[in-house]
Amino acid sequence: MPISSPGIAPPNLSGPDMRPLRVLAATLALSALGAAPASGPVPYRWQNVVVGAGGFAPGIVFSPAAPGIAYLRTDMGGAYRWEDSAGRWVPLMDGFGESSFYGVESIAADPLKPNRVYAAVGMHARGASAILRSDDRGTNWATFPVPFKMGGNEDGRGLGERLAIDPHRSDTLFFGSRHDGLWRSDDAGAHWARVAAFPYAGARLPAPRTTHGGVGFVLFDPRPGSTRLFASVADKGVQGLYQSADSGRIWTRVAGGPAELLPIKAALDGAGTLYVTYADAIGPNGVLRGAVWALDAEGFRDVTPQKGPDAPEGGYIGVTADPHRSGMVYVSTFNRWQPGDTIWRSLDGGAHWRDLGPASRRDTRISPFLKWGRAEAEFGHWIAGLALDPFAPTRLAYTTGATVYVTRDAPRARLNWSPWVKGIEQTAIITLTSPTGGAHLVTGFGDLGGFVHNDLAKSPPGMHLNPRNTNTNTLDYAGATPRVLVRSGNVHAEQHLEGGLGWSQDGGQHWRPLRTPHWRGDGSSLEENGRAPISVSADGTRFYVAAERPLLSRDQGAHWIEISGLPANARVTADKLDPRRAWAIDYSANRLMRSIDGGLHFKAAPAHGVCDNLGASRPRNRESQAALLASPFAAGDLFLRCAGALYRSRDGGDRFARISADLDIALFGLGRGRVQGQPAIYAVAARDGVTAIWRNIDGARWQRINDDAHRWGNRLRVISGDPRLYGRVYIGTDGRGVIYGDERP
Repeated sequence: MPISSPGIAPPNLSGPDMRPLRVLAATLALSALGAAPASGPVPYRWQNVVVGAGGFAPGIVFSPAAPGIAYLRTDMGGAYRWEDSAGRWVPLMDGFGESSFYGVESIAADPLKPNRVYAAVGMHARGASAILRSDDRGTNWATFPVPFKMGGNEDGRGLGERLAIDPHRSDTLFFGSRHDGLWRSDDAGAHWARVAAFPYAGARLPAPRTTHGGVGFVLFDPRPGSTRLFASVADKGVQGLYQSADSGRIWTRVAGGPAELLPIKAALDGAGTLYVTYADAIGPNGVLRGAVWALDAEGFRDVTPQKGPDAPEGGYIGVTADPHRSGMVYVSTFNRWQPGDTIWRSLDGGAHWRDLGPASRRDTRISPFLKWGRAEAEFGHWIAGLALDPFAPTRLAYTTGATVYVTRDAPRARLNWSPWVKGIEQTAIITLTSPTGGAHLVTGFGDLGGFVHNDLAKSPPGMHLNPRNTNTNTLDYAGATPRVLVRSGNVHAEQHLEGGLGWSQDGGQHWRPLRTPHWRGDGSSLEENGRAPISVSADGTRFYVAAERPLLSRDQGAHWIEISGLPANARVTADKLDPRRAWAIDYSANRLMRSIDGGLHFKAAPAHGVCDNLGASRPRNRESQAALLASPFAAGDLFLRCAGALYRSRDGGDRFARISADLDIALFGLGRGRVQGQPAIYAVAARDGVTAIWRNIDGARWQRINDDAHRWGNRLRVISGDPRLYGRVYIGTDGRGVIYGDERP
């Protein structure tokens, strides 16, 4: 039976920094500890802060039964539906509470029922996996747990499509699994059985942090009367292309093909010619060679656009063909860093090809970040998804590691592309802040660095530059001079290191790099590689850096001194109103440290009433949201999260009182309240085993403010209120960008 309500608890995940936060269910009755229990929900309106795509979308398909409908799958942000009539992409999985379902392994639109769509979901081999079925184009889903694991955010996520629907009897589906061979369902995805006749049973569950290509794609011949079905094996040593002439009962290996290369994707043209793309690895990285082959009545032949020793490094992956015409086919290169990826077009079945890169122009005004500070955006990398609209073959779309492009010029000599992103926000947010002046929101993204959001409904003109960090890990603003901002970040190992620390005196419009005495210029110091959080005093003159020897600058980075009294890597929280006050936690000594002389010296604060083990508030990694926050509304007003509980001190750390009732709090932030001196507190927390977004506006009562239609896979990394707008909350997700909410009137 399907699980009709997508309310599955998030899995217990650990590992890389970019994985979702663990939120544990509350197990103790804590209502006797001072705060009132939660009351009824508050109705909120939720929207995305607009950037425009931003992440890897490995696959895109057009509906073969409904004109103007397309579906996009992403590796960590769920799936989307496009309808020409609406003119925007609609996220389809915001109601799921299961984190793993946000990694979409494959997606398939029913060829006979225009409103039916399927998605194979599962982030990785040790997460939950399921087949989802919808009869209203993804608005609602029936969930069918399956016995095979997936890898929607693992290597090889660009393969496929793995999920195929019989075009003559659409309740029959085939799924090519990574680890357990080929599977079949004859009841519209509700039950599955392994196809014993398929020659490859799979390599079984892989070792941690590894995966398999497995059965890389499954493809039916949709022509009337055809019973042909194709499938590939993309595991090294056993790779090959297979076909069935009787809808999947008997299978034979297709003779020929490129030795030692893996079949990645395939497409059929109107004459029934099969085009297969090959690479020497499943990607998205590490691909050095590739090929394109075509199978027709005369046999299997090599039609690779560029051959021989002079061909650039990289493989081929994306492939699409006109289903109503013979010989029109498009393929994309893959992992071709020099001279860059491109798309090739053939009008004669691969006999001749044209490189569309030099013939293409991209208008990126809707998503200016795609220029990355350059004069023009590149064609794109990781071009895994490539799709031609079967109802309008002038429309061609391709996906990259950062966006989706579309053109209406597919068969023409020159092609004009634009980001096809309205409604798509598929990014990992590491940090964000809402200052008391300037822009209401400044963010730190994974991969894109981050932005100043002067208009939440419009993509910002550019990302943080000088230094240009791939990831921004921490942000802070000066409470009394909020246009002074500081940030720490890092770049990918293979990129040129510009520096890890930066500051701005104009609200983030322009930045300057910071160099500490530990700077080596090779990425070996904490400050350079993004593992040293930075904070700023209320007046904007003092910078604190949590280095191996904690550092203080009293002149905005011109000179640095070591801080007396703090342990290594201590992260400083500066008061938002009094520049003389600052705090840090000494985890090893289990004490709260306090400075009243502008950070020159730190001594232990009494901290009466706080949790017994301050080590429980230790950050998990360099990207964790701070557990200790200073209120922007009153000097010495501190909030501390420890072991799932929230404590408040109004006297600078002398005494604390618990204010979290029966909530198990994972993240929290502060915003403008209704009552003078009482900030609104927003939290990501679990209660009775349910993770939700909560608000406290009177210091006592907690109210849930999100509903079951807005859970975003519980992939939540940072939360903050707005100090200038009552009721406004910002949430940084791991896969759905920045969400902001306002209380409904």
